[in-house]
Amino acid sequence: MKRFLKMYGVEQKLFFRTPDVIIFNLAMPLVALILISMIAGEKEAAVSGLTYLQSSYVALSTVGICCSAFMSIPISIVEYRSQGVLRRMYCSPCSPARLLACDTIASGVMAVVSTIILTVAAVVFFGYRMEGNFLLYMGGWMLTMLSMFSIGLMVASVCRTTKSMNVATSVLYFPMLLFSGATIPAEIFPKGLRFLADIMPLGVGINLLKSLSRGYYEDIFSKVCVLAVICVICSGISIKTFRWE
Repeated sequence: MKRFLKMYGVEQKLFFRTPDVIIFNLAMPLVALILISMIAGEKEAAVSGLTYLQSSYVALSTVGICCSAFMSIPISIVEYRSQGVLRRMYCSPCSPARLLACDTIASGVMAVVSTIILTVAAVVFFGYRMEGNFLLYMGGWMLTMLSMFSIGLMVASVCRTTKSMNVATSVLYFPMLLFSGATIPAEIFPKGLRFLADIMPLGVGINLLKSLSRGYYEDIFSKVCVLAVICVICSGISIKTFRWE
């Protein structure tokens, strides 16, 4: 446990010292929430029954997850591999599971901090109030985070070089960020783009969170199952395919 905590402490410090992580995890969703709330906060987003503030808060609470899952986790692990750090750790007591766990927890902390900042801003400055059960919402948020992180860990394990990792993360990160409804409310998407958002893994998580935030629990079972299956499959692949070099 002592070794694990020491390794985690190092990883967390590195995350907090990375400007890109601070900008995209913490600053970007907050700025987007402020702009959307000031421009059209109380207006209804299409015919969804949600205001732009309600829709944007839920969606933007997943931006920190998206940034951590598809950028932070793969970049840190693949760079360690390409620089030979993992090779030198091969004969140490460190195991792949421990290293993956440390990076996952450090990324999770950044996502949690991002959501806390967003929640404080939404509640204090814009009067946001959640209609559904907050504990159930947090459970759905955690499931969404674990599912997205499992995809990021899979990419980190499968990609052997920084070049292949950059391609994979770009293919995942930007479409997830732009077309899943994470930054632009999916309610105003045209029909074809809305269908794309609904089938994206992050889009499934956002739809689950929107249902939970409104207290609609009838249609959440299928979404929970999809996210759980993603988590199990991608986590299994990441453990099986992880290599030191």
